[in-house]
Amino acid sequence: MEKTVLVVEDDVAIRDMISFNLRRSGFEVIEAGDCQQARVQVTDRMPDLILLDWMLPDTTGIEFARSLGREELTASIPIIMLTARSAEDDKVRGLDSGVDDYITKPFSARELMARIRAVLRRAAPEGGGEQVAAGRLVLNLASHRVMAGDHPVELGPTEYRMLKFFMTHQDRVYSRSQLLDHVWGGGVYVEERTVDVHVLRLRKALAPFGCEGFIQTVRGAGYRFSPEGAD
Repeated sequence: MEKTVLVVEDDVAIRDMISFNLRRSGFEVIEAGDCQQARVQVTDRMPDLILLDWMLPDTTGIEFARSLGREELTASIPIIMLTARSAEDDKVRGLDSGVDDYITKPFSARELMARIRAVLRRAAPEGGGEQVAAGRLVLNLASHRVMAGDHPVELGPTEYRMLKFFMTHQDRVYSRSQLLDHVWGGGVYVEERTVDVHVLRLRKALAPFGCEGFIQTVRGAGYRFSPEGAD
């Protein structure tokens, strides 16, 4: 399965060059020119790795990396900082912000690809892919695939993140506002009724496998995910 890389770079020429080389090396690429756009991309589709420029128009890559590290759903995304700052103090500051690697400009495409593969290898769960199970559902955290027995479950990016959160937090009730924070992220402004829409979509995707009852509505409180006692 292709790995998805988010390139956050405000210089269009550099971003195009990086994206071209990534696609040529077999990666799927999504792009952003600033941190606000990057936040939208991360919310819409969780990348496997982020290439992050230090100097961006709205806020620094350092601050963006720290904000991702503070949120449960994004803290584990590997980040490689790209910057023209080559001083040792800058490298230390960058690595202390939580990024996984630091590459100074200019750099070769060959070096960048090697660094990306090295970071992805370190970030991969041991044993070829950690799995979470609930009833007959199995979610592979490494490949982002969900299986119901021998059958793949087709999910959109938001439904996948919601199911991942539910399956890793079973048998607890979460309010709509809590689900917004955990699934969409604390910095994203979405109406609470959006949660209901995506719960319906997730249930519809699980229905062919008899698993839609795993997501239970708790009147006046929110939603609970539990394979036990599901109809």
